[in-house]
Amino acid sequence: MATAVVVALGVGGYILFQRARPYLHGSGCEVRTAAGKMPLDLDQAANAATIAAVAFRKQLPERAAVIAYATAIQESHIRNLPGGDRDSVGMFQQRPSQGWGKPPQLRDPVQSTSKFFDALVKVKDYLDRDLHDAAQRVQRSADGRAYAQHEPDGKLLARVFTGREAGSARCWYPPDKKTAPRRPEAIREMRRAFGGRLQLDSPKTPLGAVPSWDGIKVTNTRAGWAVAAWSVTHAQVYGLTEVRYAGRHWEADSGHDGWTKDEDAPTDHVIIH
Repeated sequence: MATAVVVALGVGGYILFQRARPYLHGSGCEVRTAAGKMPLDLDQAANAATIAAVAFRKQLPERAAVIAYATAIQESHIRNLPGGDRDSVGMFQQRPSQGWGKPPQLRDPVQSTSKFFDALVKVKDYLDRDLHDAAQRVQRSADGRAYAQHEPDGKLLARVFTGREAGSARCWYPPDKKTAPRRPEAIREMRRAFGGRLQLDSPKTPLGAVPSWDGIKVTNTRAGWAVAAWSVTHAQVYGLTEVRYAGRHWEADSGHDGWTKDEDAPTDHVIIH
C-alpha cells in the first residue's frame, strides 16, 4: 500500500512538473556555438535576426554584420529605443538632425539597419579596417574606441544569425505569453527584411504576397538557417508554433529545449507554422 502511495505521488508530481515546466523558464533567447554563448531577450534576438536578414538582402559579407552587431550593442544593447542622446533613436541611435532620416524610419529595425549598411559600404576598405574604425566612420560618436569591446559578441551573433551555425538560436516563452497566429504578417515582414531574393512558393510570388503553402524556399543551407533563426526569434510576436528545417525542429511549447531531431524536416525549404 505504501509503495503504491509513493508511486502515485511520484506520478502526480511528475505530471504537475510537466504542466508547470513551460512557465519555469520565463521568456528569453540564447545563441550558443562552440565559440561561446550569449543570452538575449526576445526583442534583442528579433532585432539581431533582422540585422542578419538585411545583410542577406544586400548580399553583404559576414564581416559587415559583425560591425553592425558591435555597433548596435554599444549604442542600444540591440534594442529599438524610442529615444536617446539628443534626437538619437533606434538600434543604432541615428539622429534625424544629422540626415539619417525621419524618426519613424529610424525606429523601424529594417530601415535603420538598411541605412547603417548603406553608410558602411561607403567607407573605403571597411572590411580591412579595425572594427571600431569602420563603425566610427559611420556613427561619428564621441568615442569610437568603445565599439571594439563588442567585437567578440558581434562575431558570435553573426555566426548564428547569418546561418553559418546550424540551429544555434533558441527562444522560449510561457503559454500565457502566446499570441494569436499571424503567419501571413510574419511572412510579409520576413520578406521585407530579407528582400526579393527570398523565394516564397516560387520566384513568381509578388513581393508582399503571402504564399499558399507553409514553406520558405531557400537556395542554400546558410540562407535556410538564417530564415529559421529569424522565424524562431519572431515566433512570439507572430504566434508561430513551430519551425522545421534540415533535419531539425523547434516548437514554441518546448522552446527552451531548442532544436530537436526531425528526420522529415526538408533541406530545400523552411517549414513555418
